[in-house]
Amino acid sequence: MSLLIHKQLCLIVTGGIAAYKAPELVRRLRDAGAVVKVVMTAAAREFVQPLTFQAVSGQPVHGDLLDPAAEAAMGHIELARWADLVLIAPASADFLARLAAGLADDLATTLCLATAAPILVAPAMNRVMWEHPATQANLVTLRTRGVQAVGPDSGAQACGETGPGRLAELPAIVAAAEHWFSGGELAGVRLLITAGPTHEAIDPVRIITNRSSGKMGYAMALAALAAGASVTLVSGPTALSPPTGSVIKRVTTAAEMYSAVMGAVIEADIFIACAAVADYQVAAPAPHKMKKQGRELTLTLIPTRDILQAVAARPHPPFTVGFAAETENLIQHARAKLTGKGLNLVAANLVGQSGTGFDSDENELHVVWDEGEKQLGRASKDALARRLISVIAEHYRAKHPARA
Repeated sequence: MSLLIHKQLCLIVTGGIAAYKAPELVRRLRDAGAVVKVVMTAAAREFVQPLTFQAVSGQPVHGDLLDPAAEAAMGHIELARWADLVLIAPASADFLARLAAGLADDLATTLCLATAAPILVAPAMNRVMWEHPATQANLVTLRTRGVQAVGPDSGAQACGETGPGRLAELPAIVAAAEHWFSGGELAGVRLLITAGPTHEAIDPVRIITNRSSGKMGYAMALAALAAGASVTLVSGPTALSPPTGSVIKRVTTAAEMYSAVMGAVIEADIFIACAAVADYQVAAPAPHKMKKQGRELTLTLIPTRDILQAVAARPHPPFTVGFAAETENLIQHARAKLTGKGLNLVAANLVGQSGTGFDSDENELHVVWDEGEKQLGRASKDALARRLISVIAEHYRAKHPARA
């Protein structure tokens, strides 16, 4: 269950090209159960019309400091007392500077001064503006006052440059908002999660890999963070931004993932093996690019080490969760994996069908354990991750009542 259900969020949208992402953020916050009221700065209204936010939030949009329709022109006090969390996304360099200076010359800044609610900022700006000493000093000032930040991410920017300054991915912002309310199902619990594919070299140019995008593993990390856990994410090659708040360990091969997991598992209370690790690697990768010879090529493949089985076989293993991606006999294969590797839970899904599994934003999961099973249904990977984390938390707490 989302930690944002019935929570009252005031979203401040400031000026910048990333403002176009804010309506979708409102939708995702509402999907997570939050009630959202939007405040727009004058600059933000140059990028997105207030009517858009009114449509997606179902609430009036606020912009004027002295709005005669709001609490006798004291709307900033009304909003300040109403909000459980003030979220500023995108937060421009200008707004961060004004917030650090304690200005109160419009509704947004006055609201921030008048509220006792926590404040979370999601910065978005040009990379040079982000790296400027003035912006970094303003962030230090804000953090000393308890303001927290999510992002920014690094990547291509609207100005054509590349670097840090992109608005954090929307699931990361939602997870950061949830984290404020995480008394949490997994508060104080340490999770180790694997995600993505591995790449096994044939030669310096060619690889053996699979279709895993890493989306489900990254969604699991976000959901675990929102549930109050500390998360270490061991990720194979993906195009995804690491979830804010997690410790990220990037690997390429199955052997590297094995080493990273075994080095971190001693600190883990729960291990979730979401990665699609290669079962085989080339016995002797060529040192140089192999030229096409116009004839058959035979590769000798040898098994990789089974990470999940190795973790479950430890003398004092963590609570261990496996994933089973199958094309047939889903429950039969999931139960064989559960018993064969000595796991606590297996989350199984069918792949190779349209709309779910690899490359998709949706999935459909069936969870099995020794005494039972549960169908989580079809939904977005973010929503399924939250449902699965709740199931994992329930079984983990039952197994370790002293830690509850």
